[in-house]
Amino acid sequence: MGSGKAVAGRRYLHRTLLDSAEPALTSGVAAALEMLRASVEPAFNVVRVAEDGSEVAFLNYPDFFETPFPALKESWRVDLTTGETGYRTYEDSLNPPILHRKELLLPGDYPGRAEYVALTEQAESIGLFDDPKRIGYRRQWEALVADAGYRIEGHTLIPIGNLDGVAGDAVEGDLAGVEAGEGGVLSRDVVGLGGALDWEAARHRTAMVRYGFSAPVQTLARHGFLNGRYRLFDYGCGRGDDVRGLRENGLDASGWDPYFAPDEPIAAADIVNLGFVINVIEDFDERLVALTRAWSLAERLMVVSVMLTNQNDPRGERFRDGVMTQRGTFQRYYTQSEIKAYLEQVLDEEPIPVAPGVLYVFRDKDAEQRFLVERYSRRRNPLRVPSTRPAPTPRDRPARRDRAAERYDAYREPLERLWETWLHLGRTPDKSEVDDLLPLIEGFGSLGKALRFLAEQKGPVGAQAALAQAEQARIADLEVYFALQQFSRRRAYRHLDAGLQRDIKAFFGDYPAALEAGRTQLFRIADTEAIADACRAAAEHGLGWLDPGASLQLHSRLVEQLPALLRVYVGAASMLYGDIREADLVKIHIGSGKLSLMRYDDFDGRVLPRMVERVKIKLREQDIDYFAYGEDFEPPYLYRKSRYINEECDGYPEQLAFDEALDALGVLPESGYGPAPGAFDALLERQRWTIADNALVRSRTIPEPDAPCGRSLTYRQLIECGETQAATGQVNRPEQPESYTALCDLATQVLDPVIEYFGMIRLTYGFCSAPLAKAIPGRIDPKRDQHAAHERNRLGHPICSRLGAAVDFLVEDEDMLEVARWVVAETPFDRLYFYGNDKPIHVSYGPDQSRQVVLMLPGPTGRLVPKCVPVERFLDALPG
Repeated sequence: MGSGKAVAGRRYLHRTLLDSAEPALTSGVAAALEMLRASVEPAFNVVRVAEDGSEVAFLNYPDFFETPFPALKESWRVDLTTGETGYRTYEDSLNPPILHRKELLLPGDYPGRAEYVALTEQAESIGLFDDPKRIGYRRQWEALVADAGYRIEGHTLIPIGNLDGVAGDAVEGDLAGVEAGEGGVLSRDVVGLGGALDWEAARHRTAMVRYGFSAPVQTLARHGFLNGRYRLFDYGCGRGDDVRGLRENGLDASGWDPYFAPDEPIAAADIVNLGFVINVIEDFDERLVALTRAWSLAERLMVVSVMLTNQNDPRGERFRDGVMTQRGTFQRYYTQSEIKAYLEQVLDEEPIPVAPGVLYVFRDKDAEQRFLVERYSRRRNPLRVPSTRPAPTPRDRPARRDRAAERYDAYREPLERLWETWLHLGRTPDKSEVDDLLPLIEGFGSLGKALRFLAEQKGPVGAQAALAQAEQARIADLEVYFALQQFSRRRAYRHLDAGLQRDIKAFFGDYPAALEAGRTQLFRIADTEAIADACRAAAEHGLGWLDPGASLQLHSRLVEQLPALLRVYVGAASMLYGDIREADLVKIHIGSGKLSLMRYDDFDGRVLPRMVERVKIKLREQDIDYFAYGEDFEPPYLYRKSRYINEECDGYPEQLAFDEALDALGVLPESGYGPAPGAFDALLERQRWTIADNALVRSRTIPEPDAPCGRSLTYRQLIECGETQAATGQVNRPEQPESYTALCDLATQVLDPVIEYFGMIRLTYGFCSAPLAKAIPGRIDPKRDQHAAHERNRLGHPICSRLGAAVDFLVEDEDMLEVARWVVAETPFDRLYFYGNDKPIHVSYGPDQSRQVVLMLPGPTGRLVPKCVPVERFLDALPG
């Protein structure tokens, strides 16, 4: 191994170390750089080279020397075998990768290197590097340092004292729970309509027992309607789980149900939830009355939810426009377009699909407009531009008073909120848009003076750049909004929200110009080249996995960070389907005008989640296909989940580590969907792996003797070989699961490659149990030869402390010196004993990875004497 830092089969070197690197490495770097320069000149200061020379990456750490753990800004990757190149920027990332042990990337005599070494030794001494999965990204690293009771100051770790405060970000949990299907029901007696029926549905049986909030209530939480400002009434509340849960969260909620809560008052409210009600009413007139009565109670918003048609669902026996189930209930399954059209016809209002089967109908049109504007905005926590005048610490307080800094400190909170408002709007805030107007006027005389003071404190250059970026982001958000407004009736300018009117004047000049900008963006979604370019730009910013020319696939949480054109594309699909955030993954088809949505059983909680639903939205045909997975259609695994999230997502480092470990096993194809779950589980077990607690662990099963061991052998061949075993008929079975695992690893890592290169081998001695060892005549050494694998003695200790496994084998009609040299050069063997050109070689694979070569040479008495030789010498010539 040459100079530099070695991690997971890759070497990292600073540019200052390249001149002294070996020629093979520098020539590979030069070739990769030449390929890149055909299109771009990378600004890099670190190179990363794969050990096999197949890939080179050029990394840019702008503050390599100044920062103790520098953050990666951007990278360029070159695959030297295929010629493919890739680019990724972390400039906007809130959690970029960081570099540790940077002194290893530098020459030994580099100035200042000793300081970096001392920092690494400090970090090692308090165990910061013990769990590699937690150290690769800035957010996890800073939390780890704080958990250890330290803070980073310069290139030193300082213990946190009693007076030191550790600030953390408060994370508010979303209202979450199990999505429910059917909800509460209404009776014909209550709605006052009769009519003879041959059959009447047992509607109360459709009220599900929920262990979390229903889907419509969860959408209200996501869109900010459960902030305590609104009263909610659940019309047809069933067993009342939603109402009870909302009250437990301190919200003003009530409900009524003809079966489970008939004595509760029916009351008007800001928000009325009609959750899974009209789909269980078999009578057309009653269905109409239930809908219109619920609408009459809604002062701001009504939420309507129904069961959707599923192509894989059993329908039951047809009855009127629905099905009669075996439980005696009625279900009317809708498509998204059917329920939308029904609501339009009955209410003469334009409903807004927000989730599969969930639609909003606004009575308050100003609230509707605010909802639509915010719904398609690029929501992102902006990084604050640091003040150029930080408050001085008491120890370093200057002699002269800094009155501007003191003034900033006195009004820090309202000033910071003003700055956030300024960035959010992308323009100068109006007085009506500032929450802290009175204290700001008290402190600065006017809002304008407060804004000028704030800009000065943020630094003229930094503030100007941040505000320009915010302006462009706001313009993009508004273009998305006006593009998607093309799907609904246009409102007159005088009826627009005052804030939106100010946006139009500031960014577009007038209303027609704003509408035209939106129309232009909408028509661009038909431009496949523009979509492809936007998808490539998104992938370069860590937003999803790009299959060039085919699709971009990403988590739904990342959609709001996409370029404006792709948000319009997704928004157009949501006009047909509803809120795409009901899904876990979103797949943008670049050339076909389609959008696929995938939902998984526990996306966030599993390293291999299984798909439970897939939806394909066909924009050109204005149609939707639904596919559910279950008993009839096996839910497939999602492989390489880390591709579809990024470093800002919780659990990303652990997921990436799992995916890389799985790829290293070679059980997944490079492309495609991967094997079916059963086949995948069998492939893992064949290599003695399984998944437990979201981690790859070695299997604890005992395989059958004739089960495959590697690609070419069986366990029986490895345990029933050798003269003594054949002569005595010893059962010779391993008792420890670890022994089977060791035999499998030996076969996979050493024996299979030999067989693939030279042809089939003849095993002369394999696994040796304690009873077989006693029966073998002559001198053997079970405590050292690794033939006992992981078996234990009567005291419970390993028979051979080296562990691993070993075999002796011949390759017929081959010079065994040539075979032995090939094993040494091409496999990760542990120990190899060479007895002669026509004799079997002994080879092991084990945890020590000692790569020890031993020649068994005849001594003066004729007995074989072991002699260790360096690997390099053994490969060059047979020592005398």
